[in-house]
Amino acid sequence: MTWTTRPRSEIGGLAAIRCGEGPPVLLLHGVGLRAEAWNRQIDALARRYRVTAPDLPGHGESPRPAAPMALADYTEAALAVLAEPALIVGHSMGAMIALNMAVRHPEMVRGVAALNAVFERDAAAAAAVEARAASLDGERAADPGPTLARWFGPDETPERHACGDWLRAVDPAGYRMAYAAFARAQGPAREALARLPCPVLFMTGALEPNSTPQMSDTMARLAPRGRVRIAAGAAHMMPMTHAGDVNAALIDLATEVLP
Repeated sequence: MTWTTRPRSEIGGLAAIRCGEGPPVLLLHGVGLRAEAWNRQIDALARRYRVTAPDLPGHGESPRPAAPMALADYTEAALAVLAEPALIVGHSMGAMIALNMAVRHPEMVRGVAALNAVFERDAAAAAAVEARAASLDGERAADPGPTLARWFGPDETPERHACGDWLRAVDPAGYRMAYAAFARAQGPAREALARLPCPVLFMTGALEPNSTPQMSDTMARLAPRGRVRIAAGAAHMMPMTHAGDVNAALIDLATEVLP
């Protein structure tokens, strides 16, 4: 698999990949990445669905925000891409945006797949992510080495190299803004999860140290129509490294929630 850059269109103010025809699926990537992180999901889903994968504000080819953004602002930016209710799929920060969209705009969400989603970090994890956010100066590209080590461990793989290229190329100010929003967010409130009307898949990797299986299991228990899947042998970059497992789960959910 090569992580080739795909052509984009401007949709709702963001640069976005759009492929396929059919009911809509929206794919939201994580901090520091770009829409190509979904390449394997785009190829699988576009056979039956109209797939839109935007670059988040300040990432890829989307413009940098004029002012700092909170999670609610990223949610509104993603919402502007939609013309009709869709299945919303998010990874990492994208999962937090997807869940927030379901809470704030349930009329636009047929279902959610929250991949590697954070929920109620403990004090040590919260301090660590806040320290990483504070270390970014917004002017120079951050060393991707520590991030890649957390995501992939010691393995040198095409996925690791692609993520390294994207992290080195991301706009430093856009990256800092997104990381700050990600660090401040703790996931949806318990009472908000309990009110979600749509089906929600919570999926993470068995080896994920930050968006842990316990977090996904807890959220799935709180959401009335929640369910959990844990990918054996997977860590944070599960959509790239374990695409077969992820794609099968997404197709199951799409078949359930889309007309």
